[in-house]
Amino acid sequence: MNGYQLTFYTEQNRRHGHRTVIEWLLHEAKQLGIHGATVINCAEGTGHAGAHHAAHILRLEDQPVQIILAVTEDEADRMLDAIKTEHIHVFYTRSPVEYGLLGDDGHGDTRKHFSLFHRRPH
Repeated sequence: MNGYQLTFYTEQNRRHGHRTVIEWLLHEAKQLGIHGATVINCAEGTGHAGAHHAAHILRLEDQPVQIILAVTEDEADRMLDAIKTEHIHVFYTRSPVEYGLLGDDGHGDTRKHFSLFHRRPH
């Protein structure tokens, strides 16, 4: 499929209401029917205003974080519209990508998995 990769850049401690921006973005994606998101905690980064952000052993709240979604054009538009409506201050990139699934996910296998405590049915 062709679509977009939305990547949001924020800090661990940034909040919107009673949730972190990370929690809000993940919740909103789920509400919009977007399946799958990846949250990457980064060691350090420089924000768009030039401020240095880094994770420290005793203080992780300033740790840079990326939230990455692979979405259709409609999903990307709806996600960005929801963020605009809520007036959430977050930097993002939107890049065209090709995405899909490869291989078997194993759900078609009706055999039970091996257990140390039970014998496998034949």
